[in-house]
Amino acid sequence: MKNIVNIKSIKLALITACLGFIATACTEDIDTGARFTLKQYTVYSYLSESPDSANYTEYTRLLRKVPISSRSSSTVAQLLSARGKYTCFAPDNKAIQDYLDSLYAKGIIPGPNWESITNAATLDSIEKVIVLNSVIDGSRNGEIYEMGTISSKADHDELPTANLYDRKLYKTSIEQTDSIFMNGVAMIDLDNRDIETINGRVHEVHAVIAPSNDTMADIFRQRIAEKKRGYLVMSKLILACGLEDTLSRTRDDVWDRLYLNNEVADLPKHPTEQIGTIPEHRKYGFTIFAEPDDLWEAEIGKDATEITVEDVKEYLISKGAYPNASTDNNYASEKNIINQFTTYHILPEKLSRDRLVIHYNENGYYWKTSGTNYTIPVYEYFTTMGKRRLLKIFESAESDGIYLNRFPILRNGRGEYGPDNLDINDYHESGKFRDIGSSFAMYPDENVGNKIFFHESGDAQHENLINGCIYPIERMLVYTENVQRRLSGERIRIDMAAMFPEMMNNDIRRPLSNYPTGETQTRGFVQEYPYLADVQMQEGTLFYYFSGHDRGWSNYQMDEFNIIGQYEFTMKLPPVPSKGHYEIRFGVSSGSSYRSMCQVYFGDNLNYLPAAGIPMDLRIGFVNHRFRGGNQASNFGYTSANEYKDEANLSLEEQDEITKSLRARGFMKGPKYFHIGNGTSADLGNQGEWVTRRIMVSADLDPDKTYYIRFKNVLNDNQSQFFMDYFEFVSKDVYDNPVEPEDIW
Repeated sequence: MKNIVNIKSIKLALITACLGFIATACTEDIDTGARFTLKQYTVYSYLSESPDSANYTEYTRLLRKVPISSRSSSTVAQLLSARGKYTCFAPDNKAIQDYLDSLYAKGIIPGPNWESITNAATLDSIEKVIVLNSVIDGSRNGEIYEMGTISSKADHDELPTANLYDRKLYKTSIEQTDSIFMNGVAMIDLDNRDIETINGRVHEVHAVIAPSNDTMADIFRQRIAEKKRGYLVMSKLILACGLEDTLSRTRDDVWDRLYLNNEVADLPKHPTEQIGTIPEHRKYGFTIFAEPDDLWEAEIGKDATEITVEDVKEYLISKGAYPNASTDNNYASEKNIINQFTTYHILPEKLSRDRLVIHYNENGYYWKTSGTNYTIPVYEYFTTMGKRRLLKIFESAESDGIYLNRFPILRNGRGEYGPDNLDINDYHESGKFRDIGSSFAMYPDENVGNKIFFHESGDAQHENLINGCIYPIERMLVYTENVQRRLSGERIRIDMAAMFPEMMNNDIRRPLSNYPTGETQTRGFVQEYPYLADVQMQEGTLFYYFSGHDRGWSNYQMDEFNIIGQYEFTMKLPPVPSKGHYEIRFGVSSGSSYRSMCQVYFGDNLNYLPAAGIPMDLRIGFVNHRFRGGNQASNFGYTSANEYKDEANLSLEEQDEITKSLRARGFMKGPKYFHIGNGTSADLGNQGEWVTRRIMVSADLDPDKTYYIRFKNVLNDNQSQFFMDYFEFVSKDVYDNPVEPEDIW
């Protein structure tokens, strides 16, 4: 670290700075009435007064001009003179001149200098791009990005805190060198990096950080117009399906207006947590997994510039893909083969590389200490655009990367690995995959999955755009009959936050971010506006989200939704993969006397959802029932938590008998999959008597129907909590399989 206070010879300087708190939203002007004097540098005084200041004269001039935000009259120079925690990627003078040269070469400005820019709006925009993208204000969450933190991230992983331009920066590197780049273009100087000041860090960069404002639609239009290789074929398919307008969306202007005009308000303080702050924006986002052009050329035998949508259609027909789809030229129809192929590649949420799967508290892994030493598989299931289907994203210690629709045989003490090989029950990949019939698959080893690439040198690059990410993939991505069979042949566990695209698109689902100082990252969603598009709330519903970061909770991936009041709300459920009988299960931690009791309603007619069984009491644990007036001994027969925990040491046969008896009452133990505390030595989910699964629904389900579930408070208690952690969708072939019984994971 380059510490300018203790290492460099520095001149003594009187530094003026404000004492006021600088809010993340930058809605307050800086109070310069109160000042303090120190014999050290702030970020701004280092840039403007240190022996290195000659490198940054253009940058500091802009810092003195550009306001923090449209809602503040204070400049960024004033911000960087204030107490706080700032990370500054400061472009040197040459970097700014190079940026002007590039704008001139593109015809954006009339000359390669400031004097040529006579349009005030253009000048203002360029200055803001240079300044606001270079500063991250970590004052609220205590995060300053030192080189150790930046370099430890995998390439294309984003820094958790957005910059003043409301964009997240990511790091790339060159192997076997010390060169680190921000957003792939701005190299951090090898010497002037990690400069410690009293209010942050300065990293000199040799290019202006200017994230593209291109939308997904812009990129695909440009590729077609320029016949640019990489994703040219996918670009043709996207536009043929009429997806251009959808992929142009960046944010909900109605929500922005309501927020700015204070027409929507934070939820009140949650009884056990904090105020439910509403999101500042309601952004849209997309993720596209695309076959590179060279793959299409190898499959079809034409140059990408010559491959037509009709060529792709004929190719898919020849491969037997989507046999029930129409083959006419109405590509905008969800019934069309091109539409079904294309939309299966698109998710309605922006997933940066580190969010494709979330490693947090799975068995054997702890987010603080394990780094990239992954253990058991981590997976998520997302609903694609167009015709609603499931796409599985998967990573494990053995996978050597992130895959789509990977289906390994896991060492789970079942099937091939039980009951004769009970020592092999660690839930790792076995190295084997299910056999498939060629008529059901796109390729013989389809169960190995479709690898996502990040470090390519060819034309198909990972792209991080304002409203989405594009990833090149290894081979053709098709929702084959085999994929559907494999999905329906495994337990589909979905974290609740993954069910709602808004959670990712608006940086709400962020279990690896620090809490803002003095807060608990409690977010609220108002009943007056459908912020979560797939949730309908009735009056009296107070809908909160807790990220659970570093809390040691008994939760899958640690986060949860927590709803209070006389709540009644309805959710759209993800699709099932194939027709059959399923259980829909509900993961709940009953370790609080504030839990509630609710009636569950379920069906495919939103206007008429019949009740599903008797009310579900979320206060019931296996040893204790936790009521507001005090604990009561349960009626499950356990006398102590240790007695319950010791059952994990019984034989599988004995555990199976216990499972049968619990299932008969609509209960299951928690999974062995995750830790219920901090660290890898903490107890597992199946060892906590308050960690339960409830079988809410048992019904015949159809993948072509949309199902809804409703929860309604039946207690006269506005402070009782409806706890939502995860759902499981489990086919009868899994939970009632006589050959390979369902595992405890």
